[in-house]
Amino acid sequence: MPASLLRVLGRPSSINVKKVLWLCDELQLPITHEAWGSGFQSSLPPGFEALNPNRLVPVIVDGDFVLWESNTICRYLAGREGRTDLLPAELRARARVDQWMDWQTTQLNGAWRYAFMSLVRKSPAHADAQAVAASVAEWHRHMGILDRQLETTGAYAVGPAFTLADVALGVSTHRWMATPMERPSLPAVQAYYERLSERPAFVKHVGSGMP
Repeated sequence: MPASLLRVLGRPSSINVKKVLWLCDELQLPITHEAWGSGFQSSLPPGFEALNPNRLVPVIVDGDFVLWESNTICRYLAGREGRTDLLPAELRARARVDQWMDWQTTQLNGAWRYAFMSLVRKSPAHADAQAVAASVAEWHRHMGILDRQLETTGAYAVGPAFTLADVALGVSTHRWMATPMERPSLPAVQAYYERLSERPAFVKHVGSGMP
């Protein structure tokens, strides 16, 4: 294996691994993908905490450089490739991208977690119907926030052009669209999803799979 070949570690069904694989494809990076954690944390190999003390995926290994946290990985890779179209150099433009990436990780993901674990993962620990309903309602409320933002921009998360914010929000939008539940009509989100679905890398790593 060439020393420069980037290694991406993590099961492809993970929403955060999908994010990294999608971006690598957008960047046309040659990588080797190792589906560690294919059975979730229990199947991670002994010593994995030496790569990530949280024992979570994704992790990338770039030569002797190891990095975890999916949004940080995405920022690193875009910066490594000099892609200021995806991660602007100008301070305020970059802050807008960072804002929506971080909102996806903290606010949006937190809203859907209980409902997703119940409706898709069928987790016995997430079987409380009231808690599912509350999670679904919060999920829809947050997607409504995204819908209003997309109405304002008319295209992508921060404006007319695709950025890293859309990599983060795109995986979550697919999860919302593909989870078996009733959804409110959010026309801007629907148009956004259709726009993302025109990108071959999105279809390959996100849109063609389970939520």
